[in-house]
Amino acid sequence: MNKPSLGVIFHPRFPFATLVDYARRAEAAGFDELWLWEDSFYAGAFTSAATALAGTGEIKVCIGIIPTVARNPLFTAMEITTLACLYPGRFIPAFGHGVDTWMKQIGIYPKSPLGALEETVTAVRGLLRGETVTLHGSHVNLDNVKMALTPEWVPPLYVGGIREKTLQLAGRAGDGTVLTEMASPDYVRWARRQVAVGMSQAGRTENKTVVYVFCKANPDAKAARQPARQAIATRLTWATAYLAPMGIAAEAGTLVQKEGSDGAARMMPDAWVDQLSAAGTPEQCVAAINRLVEAGADSIVFCPIEGDPAALDEYIRYLLPVLKK
Repeated sequence: MNKPSLGVIFHPRFPFATLVDYARRAEAAGFDELWLWEDSFYAGAFTSAATALAGTGEIKVCIGIIPTVARNPLFTAMEITTLACLYPGRFIPAFGHGVDTWMKQIGIYPKSPLGALEETVTAVRGLLRGETVTLHGSHVNLDNVKMALTPEWVPPLYVGGIREKTLQLAGRAGDGTVLTEMASPDYVRWARRQVAVGMSQAGRTENKTVVYVFCKANPDAKAARQPARQAIATRLTWATAYLAPMGIAAEAGTLVQKEGSDGAARMMPDAWVDQLSAAGTPEQCVAAINRLVEAGADSIVFCPIEGDPAALDEYIRYLLPVLKK
């Protein structure tokens, strides 16, 4: 089994003034990647990435995800060019739909989310390569557009997705795929099959699989697993795409309907926690991470549960000494 890259998320709820210190601690501890979310109403991703890159020396800084419709493709390519020129090999952007309700709330929900995503990634890649791009699609309209400055090292463009059509799009248009928290090993295997379909359609041969995982490590297994149970339970009502490959979608829906999220957190089987998180003793966490790697994850990204401030210290103390051997 190949060793995966290890990443950690700087949660949007963390005090933003701690970003550089957090990034430096993650780098010093041996993390390969720092991941930033561009959640609406929090800090901007590109300025955050620039700040983290300037404050560190080697760790890769990644955005997962950039809401596709938030910026014109040209200006997105300009932002990526700036960071790729200043920090070659250290910056990876990932594109996605963005949260539907937020995109509707701010008036930028596209007519075709799939079209907007594929057109944007295609246009941005062409611009970064110095091509003259003309594209008149459902969302992107570029007419004879060419960058005056392009990076010598063009970063890979990843795509974040959950369901079949977006995952196939990730295979067609992306260099990698981001699978967000709630991805079980069964889901990772299913998602990789969808990505492979898209790769085949486009004749592409490489696509890295990045898997976010709810992670909480503590010698006291119950103390670590309770937050994971609660986080999982609050997502069961909309996580059908994640649960179907496990064969528990109907059971999970019934459980939440009867017991509510608090009751579901108490009553869900331990096996669900094992599959949908890396939570518990260090040994339990490592076993869960290894299952994701065996399922095909190239990069494992630890997700602090609901902005847990103790998470990074726990990862450094309990997990990295084992995982980085």
